[in-house]
Amino acid sequence: MSQDVLSAGKAAGALYLVPTPLDFGCDTSAALSESLPLATITQAAALSVWVCENAKSARAFLKRVGEVCPLHTPIQAQQLQELPREVHKKGDRQFDARALLTPALQGQAMGLLSEAGMPAIADPGASVVRAAHALGIPVVPLAGPISLMLALAASGLNGQSFAFVGYVPSEVSERGQRLKALEALALKTGQTQIFIETPYRNEALLQTLLQVLQPSTRLSVSIGLGLPSAQHHSADIATWRQRRWALDKQTPAVFAIGP
Repeated sequence: MSQDVLSAGKAAGALYLVPTPLDFGCDTSAALSESLPLATITQAAALSVWVCENAKSARAFLKRVGEVCPLHTPIQAQQLQELPREVHKKGDRQFDARALLTPALQGQAMGLLSEAGMPAIADPGASVVRAAHALGIPVVPLAGPISLMLALAASGLNGQSFAFVGYVPSEVSERGQRLKALEALALKTGQTQIFIETPYRNEALLQTLLQVLQPSTRLSVSIGLGLPSAQHHSADIATWRQRRWALDKQTPAVFAIGP
């Protein structure tokens, strides 16, 4: 993307969907230039008005951006609007985000941030994108990591038909029932089923998968995407039971099952 295009978008009051590295909450991190294209970092550095999931993590991201490309506006002067907490917990399908986009209606370019990866994909932000379309504000997604797609590509499972189903229940019996239902759907249709969990419950989820799924069902787990220590394990359940791969309680992981 050329600087002329970036400048034109900025002048038009566009909403930029700015991806962030996938190392949020991890003990280690990769250099920002290894996670994001220079054009994305340059555009992020040019923005000063944001809608974000969390202001503290947004400032931490902007600090990393500034280490690669000087910020147009100092971090202390950046305008950061947080999505309401209920949007995080209950989803943002019904949230009216139009009020957050007033600066864009006044001609200012804005950025949308989540804590990790692409905003509005497995993270809050869809309501802001929907509001931008309703208000006639141009939406510009920038290139960067999307954990679900990286995990799917590394899985060896069906990449032509797949579904992201979010989180599975945390209660043990409900979790088992949900996983069995997803397995039945995957085996019937051939559609890959992708889901995630809070890192501290990763191992519990894995153990339930090994207990309730059929031996021939394929399970893929991608761990620490975007980190130098990233791992991808993909095999049938029978092989998983033999090899005893374990997950830690700090590193994000993406799970996928299919035939």
